[in-house]
Amino acid sequence: MGKCFNKIEISAAPQKVWDTISNFHDLSWAPGVVESLEKIGSVSGDEAGAARLINGVFKETLTAHDPEGLTFSYTIDDGPGPVAAGAVDNYIGVVKISESGGGALVEWNSTFQSANESEVEELCNPIYQALLAALKETLS
Repeated sequence: MGKCFNKIEISAAPQKVWDTISNFHDLSWAPGVVESLEKIGSVSGDEAGAARLINGVFKETLTAHDPEGLTFSYTIDDGPGPVAAGAVDNYIGVVKISESGGGALVEWNSTFQSANESEVEELCNPIYQALLAALKETLS
């Protein structure tokens, strides 16, 4: 099983971080990383089943949204290259926010099955790192 794991500490209250990133249909906090986001279907961005298309290539579906636990999870249903439908199975991403030293620790991890695990990691880890850096910049 392949894995990606990225984290960042942010000098903001965990609830403020959650309020910024918890809407699955809003990635406006990540300019330069996310150029476009298309909402798919009618499910709201804080309900399981919400779907989105990021930058015209990543199709994702929200599978869990837990405001009390400050966490959400999603699947990648289709995407470019190593995360295309059929190239990767059971791709589950999880974002978790917790308190850390007066600020917030944001962990973004994923698990998946693929014959090319290193290719998936090489594609996804830099994206997660860029998203976390953009989040920190937005909240600074």
